[in-house]
Amino acid sequence: MNDIIRPDLKKIQITDEFWKKEIELIRNTVIPYQWEALNDNVPDAEPSYCMHNFKVAGKLNEKIRQNADFVQPVYTTNGFCVWPDDPKKPEDRFYGFVFQDSDFAKWIEAVAYSLQQYSDPELEKTADEAIDIVCSAQRSDGYLDTFYIINDITKRFTNLRDHHELYCFGHLVEGAVAYYEATGKNKLLQAVCRYADCIAEHIGAEEEKLQGYPGHEIAEMALARLYEVTKEEKYLKLGLYFVNERGKRPYYFDKEHPPKEKEKEKLRYQYQQAHLPVREQTEAVGHAVRAVYLYSGMADFARLTGDKTLRETCQNIWDDIVNRKMYITGGIGATHIGEAFSFAYDLPNDTVYAETCASVGMVFFARRMLEIEQNSKYADIMERELYNVILSGMGLEGTSFFYVNPLEILPEACHKDERKAHVEPIRQKWFGCACCPPNLARLISSIGSYIFTEIDNCIFVHLYIGCRFEKKLKSGTAIISIQSEFPWDGKVKISVDCNTDEPFTIALRIPDWCKDFQIAGVEQIESEMKLGYLYITKTWSSKDFINLVFPMEVQILDADTRVREDIGKAAVRRGPIIYCLEEADNGKDLHLLKIDESSEFQIEKQKIATESIIAVKAQGWRQKKSEKTALYTPHIKPEFENTTLTWIPYYTWSNRGEGEMQVWTRI
Repeated sequence: MNDIIRPDLKKIQITDEFWKKEIELIRNTVIPYQWEALNDNVPDAEPSYCMHNFKVAGKLNEKIRQNADFVQPVYTTNGFCVWPDDPKKPEDRFYGFVFQDSDFAKWIEAVAYSLQQYSDPELEKTADEAIDIVCSAQRSDGYLDTFYIINDITKRFTNLRDHHELYCFGHLVEGAVAYYEATGKNKLLQAVCRYADCIAEHIGAEEEKLQGYPGHEIAEMALARLYEVTKEEKYLKLGLYFVNERGKRPYYFDKEHPPKEKEKEKLRYQYQQAHLPVREQTEAVGHAVRAVYLYSGMADFARLTGDKTLRETCQNIWDDIVNRKMYITGGIGATHIGEAFSFAYDLPNDTVYAETCASVGMVFFARRMLEIEQNSKYADIMERELYNVILSGMGLEGTSFFYVNPLEILPEACHKDERKAHVEPIRQKWFGCACCPPNLARLISSIGSYIFTEIDNCIFVHLYIGCRFEKKLKSGTAIISIQSEFPWDGKVKISVDCNTDEPFTIALRIPDWCKDFQIAGVEQIESEMKLGYLYITKTWSSKDFINLVFPMEVQILDADTRVREDIGKAAVRRGPIIYCLEEADNGKDLHLLKIDESSEFQIEKQKIATESIIAVKAQGWRQKKSEKTALYTPHIKPEFENTTLTWIPYYTWSNRGEGEMQVWTRI
């Protein structure tokens, strides 16, 4: 297999005007805000209880060490402990969802990536103190899940399907590895290794162990990462076991909790992607976040073991998502019922789910597929996710968030129609189930690690994000610098400063939205086009540079005719940005608007809140409102009046108050 290297984030300095602003927002606003949220200090926001639970578990462990009485167990329904009938809220109880621990894990991972880019002693001190609190909750045998530690330790590993122990473990591993790589401090890393060892003692193929696997996946990809940082084969073995055991019959979840007769149906198992052994699965099904976390882990193990069948399965599932089940914004998960994938081409715009976490997971999946196969189709989707639905998940100020990312909003429907109650017209300060905000923070903080991949003697450029990257060669060092005007202009300059005569290759992704491109600056080069990348091989000098121009033309896009909701409608794209119409620019009743496809599009610089953006304008039509007195009347040809349509980047919608929004417009 090729020697695939994920570049060290410490050696990538982000200089990009667009993304540096986002990273600074995470560092200066989002991380401190989320720390306050985890400690229940954000006014008028839903409580988190996250750090409360770790503190209670730590005190409980201290009591156990002193042979004190064990806290009486308290059981919950629907995985949430609030006890609204108990106004005193005893301090020794667990509060929140069963997966509340994971919010800290994602927060510490975001902190770690931020520290890799910026030295921040105060933030590091806060993080170290938080790690001390978390580690104090760990049991002597390595177990570390506050729900069971506080409620009843004898019930641990008794509901892998629903109670998220292995999910919380997976996120904690991701955070621990990132913090170790950022600071060299291994306290949390040692804690998760002990926890992994505890899990391996109880779950596995051996007859005396539980033959189970996570209900909510992420432990798979986390164990692959733990293996790569520790080189301990036992973690590779455990992660592979979870992948290989999934979907075998008799179903483990049935042995764990025998289903009622009405539950014995295919969808029960599809929800957790456990309906078939993973190598027999051909399409993306079930809970979208769980799914892409699983597929990311499968891709990791396909790469680490050279398993061709697992690789082909990942490729088939990828194609199913992208070609049949993905929104134009990159959103996945079409139905709020199970937060799940629907059937092929079922992509409603107003009842969509498109959870922010699902798009974050899609970026994880994309990077891992790029490590298996250097095909631009994976980086194209990674770019689409990053510039559109992922940024949409956070307000421009960094203190409000979307869980659901719709493509069409009528605020009245959100407030009055129970079928759309999951869709918010404005971002929220926090969520009781707060998986999305810290997920956004950890991804954006680590964006530098998605720009490049090193394979053998080739540097792949997947994203055109301004940065400086130091590449070690056998006989010297090369500094690769990118100057980029993305996403508003397609001009890119790549400079090379090299102190060796050793030749190497730079492979440049040609974006799928670009009809043609220009390249200049390099002379006497050997180049070839392969799977969407332009490979340039040469002996580089300190004065070499590549100038690229990717024309960003405004494009009108149609959906496949099998997407019934979008028939007779079109969307607008410019470069990597998907655009939308918003009430603030176009007035109410956006459904009456119609694109004039013969009109010329104009671009215009604007500001939305503090964000400088490129808006798109064109002449269009507004259908005149009906003056009929009856609800239904014989057909008459509708009348239209001229109007100017103004599109803004999708990620900036809902930053100017509550109002209508739509991506797909009649044409």
